Amino acid sequence: MPRLGTGIGWRPEIADAVERMPGIDWVEVVAENVCPGHLPESLLRLRERGVTVIPHGVSLGLGGADRPDAGRLTALAERAEALGSPLVTEHIAFVRAGGALTVSPPLEAGHLLPVPRTRDALDVLCENVRIAQDALPVPLALENIAALFSWPGEELTEGQFLAELVERTGVRLLIDVANLHTNHVNRGEDPARALAELPLEALAYVHVAGGFERDGVWHDSHAHPVPRPVLDILTDLAARTTPPGVLLERDENFPEPAELERELTLIREAVTAAAREGAGTGGGTGAAIAAGPAGGGVAVLARPAVDARERVAVAQAAVLSSLVAGTPVPEGFDRTRMRVQARALAAKRADVVAKVAPELPVILGTGYRETFLEYARERPMSGGYRRDALNFAAHLLRAGRPEEAGSRRELREWWLERVGPAPRQSGGRVARVARRVLPGRRG
Repeated sequence: MPRLGTGIGWRPEIADAVERMPGIDWVEVVAENVCPGHLPESLLRLRERGVTVIPHGVSLGLGGADRPDAGRLTALAERAEALGSPLVTEHIAFVRAGGALTVSPPLEAGHLLPVPRTRDALDVLCENVRIAQDALPVPLALENIAALFSWPGEELTEGQFLAELVERTGVRLLIDVANLHTNHVNRGEDPARALAELPLEALAYVHVAGGFERDGVWHDSHAHPVPRPVLDILTDLAARTTPPGVLLERDENFPEPAELERELTLIREAVTAAAREGAGTGGGTGAAIAAGPAGGGVAVLARPAVDARERVAVAQAAVLSSLVAGTPVPEGFDRTRMRVQARALAAKRADVVAKVAPELPVILGTGYRETFLEYARERPMSGGYRRDALNFAAHLLRAGRPEEAGSRRELREWWLERVGPAPRQSGGRVARVARRVLPGRRG
């Protein structure tokens, strides 16, 4: 594993600024937002300068009950090869539920949701990780996620769960210190204990990001400055081992480049603070990771995961259905936190649909958000955000909406262009306005 250094999440909105920033050793790109055959010119220029680019996936759902989708694995592998990446990363989370294992409709969360820290969930995750490792051309690292709610009846702490995952699969870890802070505020988990239990010899790199607190709940927004408690957790981690790489994530509400550079400076200082105190280990991590094609580990399961898959599938389907379809919250969950999570999922769904289909807010005007949330309360997402946008438009048209005939005609034209056998030309007023008001949308 290479020493990555200091990096930043590459986003189209800040691509030019990232290219000009001093001291950027590497960047991370959302895997689903790039096409191997049409890489952004900015990424190509960075690669030509020797800047490492790592694809970061968000849709595999390795913590889900189903086995990893072969098509998604192939797509992630293609991006790693196109970018010449030394590794790929994903999350320890589930993002969909239902389907064949539960004989129920498939549901999409559109977000990373926590897996239960149980033996069943660990068995399923380990098997899914090994399937993914076999399909990928480079090593895989997995990220701990932030969560608004906890599962009842958990059998392991986060540190214990991740330590056994590494032991059984040899997977690397991407530790997000902002997520450790989020789970401290939201679930009362001690970041120092989590770090003490983690197998830091498997550390691939570290994420740092900002958020905000509202009504006692920490929201991992990636749209606010990095707070001091997150930097303190980074210093604690750096006191235990030398991180191979540290990366600043920012996804929304981008500040001026000088502010991003200031945050990168604070991150570097948080890492070097541990060295000044004489507590760092001096970098044993890299040597340990280099041992073996997959970092070592036991390539067998403690017990078969077949029955475990069915049990995990039923539990996850019940949880996701309560969050996106209005079914009762399963016994043992904090109903207040589940309502907060449900509202957050609906709000994110509205925001992302507005980005992947920016014409919709133009056509519907100020009523877009309220109209979409009304739709979302009755109709869970089942096929990703682009499909969600088409289903939303079809729902409105069937109901004879919008009421204004001109807007309804524009919505129908927009919908027909995307569902017809051949794309139409997008040169009308709606397309022009959408490009003007939302020039930096991500695919």
